[in-house]
Amino acid sequence: MKPTDRRSFLATLGTAALALTLPGCRVVNASSTRRKLRRIGLQLYTVRDEMKRDLPGTLARVAQVGYLEVEFAGYFGRTPDEIRAILQANHLTSPSSHVGYPDPATWPRLVDEAKAAGHTYVTCPWIPEESRRSADDYRRVAEGFNRAAQRAKEAGLRFAYHNHDFEFRPVDGAVPFDLLLSSTDRSLVEYEMDLYWVVKGGHDPVEYFEKYPGRFTMVHVKDATAAPERRMVDVGSGTIDFRRIFAYDADHGAHIGHYFVEHDEPANPIASIKASHDYLARLEY
Repeated sequence: MKPTDRRSFLATLGTAALALTLPGCRVVNASSTRRKLRRIGLQLYTVRDEMKRDLPGTLARVAQVGYLEVEFAGYFGRTPDEIRAILQANHLTSPSSHVGYPDPATWPRLVDEAKAAGHTYVTCPWIPEESRRSADDYRRVAEGFNRAAQRAKEAGLRFAYHNHDFEFRPVDGAVPFDLLLSSTDRSLVEYEMDLYWVVKGGHDPVEYFEKYPGRFTMVHVKDATAAPERRMVDVGSGTIDFRRIFAYDADHGAHIGHYFVEHDEPANPIASIKASHDYLARLEY
């Protein structure tokens, strides 16, 4: 470097250092605005009718759209071994499967099937209405989740619970979602946050990330129109600030490992999953 160039370079550094001492000045890491999702997943409930008609063809179509992961909500008559083979043929992985509520009579079979199919998580998607009428009901549900999660752990799997919006309707002066989170063993029970249902329930996903760090290891990425209607729409065409949500997680430990697009009632399922995927593929946070 020439002496004059070196002097200019050092002068520039000095100016920059001085600027950092001025009120309101901060360094912005350019790379922090370039983060993108590495693997986008799909909850297959979105294409359930297509799965019923042609499961292998539907999974092939999902892969063609660009999804790398899928989450099952039923095997539609296929065996776990068949599911594993179809996934491999389409270069897909399936980290999670939504299974039935953990009834002690059927839970060992569901865990074994999930293991055979190659899943990592067995995810409970629902609590029966008769089991959520009081705060004590939810505490008993939490105890059941702990037992189910222990059985899953013994099989080499992980257990998660997926929320809707009913968990945010207070019972006996308490918010059920908080009861579940505080009453389950954090070393055993993980949570799959459905971003849409949290917002529909009147809460902020980031609020729960802050309150219960590390508990949410998967998310359902679903969008909503403005309040009060909060109608479900394709990802990117609503009002949920995914950039803020993903950035908060990335800045505080990146606990979310899987992002599954979902739309409960899409007018055109294939067009819907493509629109949502394309939006997330472009999204920088």
